[in-house]
Amino acid sequence: MGTLKDRLTDDLHTAMKSRDDLITSTLRMALSAVRTAEVAGVESRELSDAEVLSVLTKEAKKRREAATAFADAGRTEQAAKETAEGEVLDRYLPKQLTDAEIADVVTQALTAGGFTGKAQMGPAMKAAQAAVAGRADGGRVAAEVRRQLA
Repeated sequence: MGTLKDRLTDDLHTAMKSRDDLITSTLRMALSAVRTAEVAGVESRELSDAEVLSVLTKEAKKRREAATAFADAGRTEQAAKETAEGEVLDRYLPKQLTDAEIADVVTQALTAGGFTGKAQMGPAMKAAQAAVAGRADGGRVAAEVRRQLA
């Protein structure tokens, strides 16, 4: 099928042909963020699918946070736009874990690493984040690690 970046580009072309403004603008923004990440640093390079996925995850998180901020400020129209953009990006992200699945993964990671107390929060979070591998928001994972280490 090709890389995730190729899929984004193909879907952008399809959205442009069908004149879908929301998907077109969202995918343009996403591809722009990917290109920015590609040229960041000393030397430009092609991003792997995992790195593109990381960029898309950050962009989706920005959309969620912006939607919340706009909703809190009473700007419902802008909040709805941000939410819709987030939903477009979610199509390219792995399925998010439920709270029960996060609890299971964190339990396994803590058991495997032998983490038992709050003093080990940093290494425990690192192990839990690696086990979750971008399938859940970091705040949800941190809350579960804190709960289990308490």
